[in-house]
Amino acid sequence: MNLDFLGWSEFFAHSFTVYDKQEFNVGRVAIEYKNTYIVYSDKGELTAEITGKLRHQASQAQDFPAVGDWVIIQVRESERRAIIHKILPRKSKFSRKTIGSKTEEQIVAANVDTVFLVCGLDGDFNPRRIERYLILAWESGANPVIVLNKADLCNSLEDRVSEVEAVALGVPILVLSATNNQGLDALKAYLQPGQTVALLGSSGVGKSTITNQLKEAAVQAVQPVRKNDDRGRHTTTNRELILLPTGGLIIDTPGMREIQIWAGDESLQETFADIEALAIECRFRNCQHNHEPGCAVQQALNDGELDYSRFLSYQKLQKELNYLVRKQDQRAQLAEKERWKKIHKALRNHNKR
Repeated sequence: MNLDFLGWSEFFAHSFTVYDKQEFNVGRVAIEYKNTYIVYSDKGELTAEITGKLRHQASQAQDFPAVGDWVIIQVRESERRAIIHKILPRKSKFSRKTIGSKTEEQIVAANVDTVFLVCGLDGDFNPRRIERYLILAWESGANPVIVLNKADLCNSLEDRVSEVEAVALGVPILVLSATNNQGLDALKAYLQPGQTVALLGSSGVGKSTITNQLKEAAVQAVQPVRKNDDRGRHTTTNRELILLPTGGLIIDTPGMREIQIWAGDESLQETFADIEALAIECRFRNCQHNHEPGCAVQQALNDGELDYSRFLSYQKLQKELNYLVRKQDQRAQLAEKERWKKIHKALRNHNKR
């Protein structure tokens, strides 16, 4: 496999310089299983495991290789196996908070150039969900593109596109019907040789169908959506880096019904740039946009210039991010406390000798 077609660039080559003259190679993580990985390299496709040292040093989920990562490997060609020694710095990463009570980052895809946020134009259409995905996309460092699929099932296409334009300010919007192979040529512009695209969206929006059409082969299983609510089943169970005939790469991901935010305030501001622009005009710098005098946001709501449901979504996501920051601070404090406990214990053991 040609490394350039896998997305290799000067960004990664710079970090690999110190290892280049040793017995190391580089590979890109294509599939992530529980304890093993499939890695693409110039030696071909390899099954890989991480070293004990890398496992020991990993303190959280983001310290392990993710699909799309470039990793430093030692290859056993006769066995078609490799050992992963290190993860090269990531150019971008699409993350969400892990599901459940733990406040940890889960990397969905790494080193992505463009994120296709796929939304169905059937009964599962939801602009509020698009807003949530956009926050994660802006945080990732990749460029978002809205992909509205299932145009053949939509009787009010112009209205739907207008709704998306109102929440995805300045973001490209592509309309297609993957099952009918219509509109897919517009996607290929983002899938030039060496370019990586991640497909993100809920179950049933057609991500696997899009992947199959772009690959020109049935590489991903597809299932019909439920008729009662147009929601789909999880047909893609593993994230996978797939090489396309165009020379580009695509990462298909399992559908995410529960989108747990993992982002900073800047990504919120980017997604809700219209509300942030209004907030600058408020009389008070710390305006909460409730009942304060001279509130430009409330005035825009009263005048009908700002959609009330979008404002409620903004407030809800802002509360989620504030809660995430508080939980991260608590976690950092507990980790620091645990670190000092270990130091004091080590000192006590040393003094007893």
